[in-house]
Amino acid sequence: MLAANPAAFGGAILRAVPGPVREGWLDAVRAALPAGTPWRRLPPGIGDDALLGGLDLAATLAAGRPVARAGLLAEADGGIVVVPMAERLPPGTASRLAAALDTGTASDRPARFGLILLDEGEGDETVAEPLADRLAFRIDLSGIGLAALQTDTPNPEPGPEALDPVGDLCALAEAFGVASLRGPILAARVARRLAGDRPIGQQDIVTAARLVLAPRATRLPAPESEAPPEEPRAEPPPDDAVEPAAADTPDDVVLEAVRAAIPPNLLDQLLAGRHPLAAAKAGRVGQAAASRTGRPVGSRRGDPRRGRLDLLGTLRAAAPWQAVRRAEGEARGETRRIVVRRDDLRIRILRQRTETTTVFCVDASGSAALERLAEAKGAVELLLTEAYVRRDRVALVAFRGTGAELVLPPTRSLTRAKRGLSGLPGGGGTPLAAGIDAAVAVALGVRRSGSRPAIVLLTDGRANVARSGEGGRARAGAEALQAARALRAANLPALVVDTGSRGEESRAVADAMGARYLKLPRIEAGQLSAAVRAAL
Repeated sequence: MLAANPAAFGGAILRAVPGPVREGWLDAVRAALPAGTPWRRLPPGIGDDALLGGLDLAATLAAGRPVARAGLLAEADGGIVVVPMAERLPPGTASRLAAALDTGTASDRPARFGLILLDEGEGDETVAEPLADRLAFRIDLSGIGLAALQTDTPNPEPGPEALDPVGDLCALAEAFGVASLRGPILAARVARRLAGDRPIGQQDIVTAARLVLAPRATRLPAPESEAPPEEPRAEPPPDDAVEPAAADTPDDVVLEAVRAAIPPNLLDQLLAGRHPLAAAKAGRVGQAAASRTGRPVGSRRGDPRRGRLDLLGTLRAAAPWQAVRRAEGEARGETRRIVVRRDDLRIRILRQRTETTTVFCVDASGSAALERLAEAKGAVELLLTEAYVRRDRVALVAFRGTGAELVLPPTRSLTRAKRGLSGLPGGGGTPLAAGIDAAVAVALGVRRSGSRPAIVLLTDGRANVARSGEGGRARAGAEALQAARALRAANLPALVVDTGSRGEESRAVADAMGARYLKLPRIEAGQLSAAVRAAL
């Protein structure tokens, strides 16, 4: 089906790990294409000029006049573009591919092609849904062997003619929770292709729905018994009227046939009442940031349209060759004072400072709670005043009684910090393990978002409440050390500030964390802030 008309069906998402099975499937598609059909593979990190076309910089510099070039999408007109690691496709590239699929053009050049998105993601890492929605087929080769690729193509009987093929497909899409209209539209194209010159039959509808709609399902169709009762009619319908229910409700046999084609993992999620796996979010996780800001730390060879041109570096690279190039140009009748070629171009290497989020984990238990909170509040306020310049953030976790609480999510807002600290009560037991667990959870979330986390624990180390909320110093102390070792295993930088006036129980916690230990009872906010900056 895909090889018959790639542009009409949009393409396919192929979820499979690299190996002979995936390559065998790709070889089968390529062999089914007519001879001479373009087949292009999208390089990772491709730029807009190479993808869509534009000015050929090297040819322009050599000729001394603008020279246009066709992009990869225009070169693939009438054929197929294969996209490796599609689950990590940058959002900008995905949007340009989607726009080309919609318009059939790329920089005013014809570009009607089909996409094969190779999805190698793990867990909930999948292709961006706006791009996936434009492709008819979704194929999962997990657990498929090479022998399965050699099976004959099924040729089912067409069955009775369908009275309203588009209405049937729309009713099936509604029954299985397919909200986008592209689903039934692509399914109608598949059914039309299956039928060929004859009218679309019932079996064509079933096959098209199994191929296109079943992998997109977000719910199971409601049982017949749950359907609302039909209201009695005031008058019998005319003899030549078509019963609306026939178009509104799919046939049970058709429903069961399509339901059987739902992927097993998706069916398990639907039965468990969960939504399908979400697509990977765009951002700094899983891909390098293509930023043009930062501190210059050198230059490298590259394309100035994908970076900031280092003019001095470019001229420095071109200078040794000017005599030779001018002589070559004069032999061709050219007179240019400076000859710059593509190999001379240099772009700046910019180093960005990683944002830091300091997670304060404050012991709010006991009689000295108010004093410790005042110290933490002053330190947070001091750090926030500097965060506007350093672009850093601060979070606050407090633990007391039987658990821990996220008082202040990561923020740069001084007003929000004061509001969160002002209403925090003190007193009660010391659930140290719960506090460390909560701080680790916040820090890991910060790290997943691309920021650099650091934990500052303010406590006297005298744990007396276990994770379960039950009292007992022995069990609570053992769980606190266990939580500290888990923080160390997560490779999170930490600082332990001992706020106790006697004993050094906090030192054991710091040793288990692999953290720096500071003995600073009755410290001022300025001292704590300076210690945090020095240690982290």
